[in-house]
Formats: sequence, C-alpha cells, structure tokens
Amino acid sequence: MEDPENVAARWAGMPSWLLGQTAQHAGRLVVDGFSSVGARGYHYRVLATLEDFGPASQATLGRRSGIHLSDMVATVNELAELAFVERAADPADRRRNVISLTKAGKRQLRRLENRLAASQDELLAPLSPEERASLTGLLATLLDHHNRRAGIPEERWR
Repeated sequence: MEDPENVAARWAGMPSWLLGQTAQHAGRLVVDGFSSVGARGYHYRVLATLEDFGPASQATLGRRSGIHLSDMVATVNELAELAFVERAADPADRRRNVISLTKAGKRQLRRLENRLAASQDELLAPLSPEERASLTGLLATLLDHHNRRAGIPEERWR
C-alpha cells in the first residue's frame, strides 16, 4: 500500500492540477472583490461590453459578452434596477430592446475595474511584473490552442 503523502505528490506538480487549484483561488478573489461592491462577474462583463461596443440588443450583448440569453435577461434586469443600464425600444424593431450604459453604469464599471485590478494583484502577488507578463502570455497561448482545437470561433474568445 502506498503512503498517502506520496500519492498526493504524483499530481501536486502537474500543470493541470496547478492550473485548476489556481483557478479556484482566482475565481474566489474575483467573486469576493465584485461582491464587496454589490456586483457579480456578469455585471462587469455586460457593462464592459456596452462601453466597448455601445448600445446593443440583449441577444447581441449576450453573444459579445459570452453570456447565455437566459442569464442575460436576469443580468440586464438587475443592472436596470440599479440604473446602470437603460432599456429602450429598438426604433428598427419595436419587439426588441436596446440596452445602453448609463453614467451611473460607467461609474460602476470603474469601481469593478478597480476591484478586478486589486484581485489580479492579489492573485499574482508573488510574481514580478516580468513573470506576470510571461504567465499571462503562456496562459493565452494555451487557451488559444485549446479553443482552436475545440472549434470555438475566434470572435468568441478574442
């Protein structure tokens, strides 16, 4: 029978294990950071997408932000209740709503960006600026490779 402490060592140094464990810490840091200002990750993604691309229908906003339509409706409802986004009927198609970013939404986006930056700093605290850049580049290379292999359209991950 193997010593349990030695068995753990079999996987403890594997990149997949290290990435998974680090991803758990990263996720917790981001969730905690966003929740400290009353927000969720979907809020950040929607607000940032609206700032980057301008007003859009919920369906387009969902595609651009990578949020499923069923989650998009709830997220837009939450953001509209907080006055971070506005809904208006699309003049080209009255059945569709166009979502736009409000001034309050831009201020919230800045708060979320600050929290996200703090979370990144906390996650990467033991690394030098050069190591952070190297790690980010290596992770992007891995993600690009596996997205291509999975046939995920590039516009969904770039």
